[in-house]
Amino acid sequence: MAALSLITGFPGFIGKRLVARLLRDDPELRLVALVEPRMLEQARAAAGELEGGDRVELLAGDIAERRLGLSDSDFERLRAEITSVFHLAAIYNLAVPLEIAQRVNVEGTGNVLELCVRAERLERLNYVSTAYVAGLRTGVVYEHELSLGQGFKNHYESTKFQAEVWVREEMARVPTTIYRPAIVVGDSRTGETQKFDGPYYMLRAISVAVRRNMPIAQFGRASAPFNCVPVDFIVDAIAVGSTDPELVGRTLHLVDPQPVTAAEVFDILAREYAGRGPSYRVPAKLVEGALRLRGVREMFRGAPQEAIRYLSHPVRFDTRNAEDFLARHGMRCPRVHEYAGPMVRFFREHEHDERFVAA
Repeated sequence: MAALSLITGFPGFIGKRLVARLLRDDPELRLVALVEPRMLEQARAAAGELEGGDRVELLAGDIAERRLGLSDSDFERLRAEITSVFHLAAIYNLAVPLEIAQRVNVEGTGNVLELCVRAERLERLNYVSTAYVAGLRTGVVYEHELSLGQGFKNHYESTKFQAEVWVREEMARVPTTIYRPAIVVGDSRTGETQKFDGPYYMLRAISVAVRRNMPIAQFGRASAPFNCVPVDFIVDAIAVGSTDPELVGRTLHLVDPQPVTAAEVFDILAREYAGRGPSYRVPAKLVEGALRLRGVREMFRGAPQEAIRYLSHPVRFDTRNAEDFLARHGMRCPRVHEYAGPMVRFFREHEHDERFVAA
């Protein structure tokens, strides 16, 4: 019987690209994408664009419901046939209310784990967490660490932390690899992304300054590391990692091992967009306060005040597991200056397109 993989989070930003990569890597692979009913039409269109998309079965369900909201026959079929699971679905929103984040990020992961525990042929759960389960920790965070009594900047972080705790508790019964990406940006070659959030708020600020013929400001603590990674690096790492037997039971920080500072990111993006760097710094607290004003948020196309804290948080992520794995497969994480050009070009072409405004 051919391998059958279940994926959640299709046709999302990472999910669509990961499905395309998995289909390309294994011409015999069959995929079941668990999709919320409201997303089925979008998922059908996305699958139709993929080479090998006829090997993707779209199954209406909901990770936030017990047995994934599936009929008994569909749940039992998956339990008997799936050989791997890619769990990507989550609420990626720094301002998400706790109840919604708890339902999707925590309970949803628990429901996926329930299927994995009962799956008869399961070889691997590939679980996508986030580097920011580290919460408010500072200094160096190691891949084997998780619960050190840390607090969190928002409900997104705290619920992803709870979900990873649950995943780790089931590792004795479920062969698992945990991937912890940093902030994910567009494709390193094309710049293509799904929405302008994270470091794209820097580009919004630069764009506003240029349009108003003003000096460019740099936000946050100048020396704080700012860790972002392109989506194609994340997709490649998960696709290759899912077939590497040495990664069972491992956690990988999919981050830039040598992150530039917040000030350097601002400077790189400003010079790409405007041909000049920032000329003064605005303290993060002042920016957070300004973003409480509706007019300021609208100017920056919905930037949440929670995002500013990532420009000032002094944390670094150890990558020894990830670097050993990447080296074995001839892979590495691209540096910011290598993909800033495509990133800025894509932003310039689409910065006024409402489809890319972060919800």
